[in-house]
Amino acid sequence: MFAATTLTGNKPEQYAQLADQARGLLHGEHDRVANAANLAALVFNSLPDLNWVGFYFFDGNELVVGPFQGLPACVRIPLGKGVCGTAARTGQTQRIEDVDAFPGHIACDAASRSELVIPLFAGDGSLVGVFDLDSPLRGRFDVDDQAGLEALARLYTDAIDRGPHA
Repeated sequence: MFAATTLTGNKPEQYAQLADQARGLLHGEHDRVANAANLAALVFNSLPDLNWVGFYFFDGNELVVGPFQGLPACVRIPLGKGVCGTAARTGQTQRIEDVDAFPGHIACDAASRSELVIPLFAGDGSLVGVFDLDSPLRGRFDVDDQAGLEALARLYTDAIDRGPHA
């Protein structure tokens, strides 16, 4: 049984603790859905001021909602549309302080005010999907959050890349 612990210290220290917990959850498991479900739950229940944490997987054409924590979500997002589609299309993390100011923002949850979306790539460079976090607070995500969450995203892609069908 896994129990999340309270994170202590500054943000980099907290993300190091969270990464250790994530390694424990992902160790020996290579299934992308199982790992996405556990990682979304870990992050959602460990970090403050989040209202949605989850994954969208690339199906070869568009992003399709995967495991998440939070209110029901948009099911399909075209590449290049909204924050998630932009991250997937550009291959760059999108850290948006105010989603209302983002051109073409897709409001799946009207309470969301800021968003951080990290594109996920397999070891061969192919798009897996995106790791998406929303907050009801404007400016919730800073550079420390981005670095810490990008590290968690790498742990996720490393785990699924090591699978039997990788």
